[in-house]
Amino acid sequence: MSHPSLSPPLAGRSPILPGATLGVLGGGQLGAMFASAARRMGYRVEAVVDHADCPAARHCDRVHVGLLDDPARLVALGGRFAAVTYEFENVPVVAARALNAVVPVRPGPEVLFTTQDRGREKAFLVAHAIPCAPHGMVRSRDDLLAAVARTGLPAVLKTCTAGYDGKGQRRIDSPADVDAAWESLGPAELVLEGWIPFASELSVVAARGLQGEICTWEPSLNHHRHHILDCSLAPSGLPEATVRAARRMAERVLEALDVVGVACVELFVTSDGGLLVNEIAPRPHNSGHLTIEAAVTSQFEQQVRAVCGLPLGSPRLRSPAAMVNLLGDCWELGEPDWNAALAVAGVSLHLYGKSAPRPGRKMGHLTAVADSLAAAEAAARAARRALARGAVG
Repeated sequence: MSHPSLSPPLAGRSPILPGATLGVLGGGQLGAMFASAARRMGYRVEAVVDHADCPAARHCDRVHVGLLDDPARLVALGGRFAAVTYEFENVPVVAARALNAVVPVRPGPEVLFTTQDRGREKAFLVAHAIPCAPHGMVRSRDDLLAAVARTGLPAVLKTCTAGYDGKGQRRIDSPADVDAAWESLGPAELVLEGWIPFASELSVVAARGLQGEICTWEPSLNHHRHHILDCSLAPSGLPEATVRAARRMAERVLEALDVVGVACVELFVTSDGGLLVNEIAPRPHNSGHLTIEAAVTSQFEQQVRAVCGLPLGSPRLRSPAAMVNLLGDCWELGEPDWNAALAVAGVSLHLYGKSAPRPGRKMGHLTAVADSLAAAEAAARAARRALARGAVG
């Protein structure tokens, strides 16, 4: 367990106790797992979603279907909730601000405002002297040429909003690639980031409570395939000095943002052991799913605790763990062989209840716990391979 990092106490607020109704904006798997944890703790949960057939609908007491960009609608619903959180970043800030005027929204709308836009996120990191990749803002082709001259090549051109899992990105390796990248992503507000030849990718899921207390889970070592998270391992196996520095960096980010809730800080580890912040997610994170089986307190229970002003639970890992994502590609040969996967010792299955598998779509995950990190990773990967061997066509 990391030591709590205390900031000056926030304004005194009473805890929200079991029996109250919590609202969650968004209906994806993160909302479903938040709702499951909250209901186990005795809360009612209602989701505000843009379509009824969503993972959260299977775990909530009630679902309110409609657009999330309607401030008046959210304000009208706000009276039903003791507090509201969200499970994805694409909630319009104007709507979150309006809702926050009638019910606590945690993390606050200004956290959302900063982290849902790459340009604002980079400006926040620079303002707080938190290391990140060299970058430049791009609003025109001339801006792009100037940013390339300052940042150098290779570089990655990214949309400031709505990009995830590699979407909204183009790598620029030479001046000849500039026009194609601009035509692909512009005209829009973009950010050019210098290419980081990182040694590994690390993420730190952390929580901050109402009184400013912060705790972090063991950082996860992440492996991606086609820009989508494929496997997370905890503990990371990296040097203890790197792990401590990553935890401290996550604490700095949450404190500077004034987060109340759970957030994830994604990091590049450079070849000399340095750390650069890549992205900040103001919510639980895919790489933190292994905390459900492997930690004393999961990231979702901790989200409930933090949002409700309850004492934070211990993030200590009970055992090494590995998580592998199950994408829609696993259904390519027919229904996966769940029996074969679950025959692997130490493996747990989480399916999200999405209606249709598609290539690249996150449909679920497998977590394996074991006495060693190598054994946990081997079990998780073996279970996923077993899904296809006996698939029912």
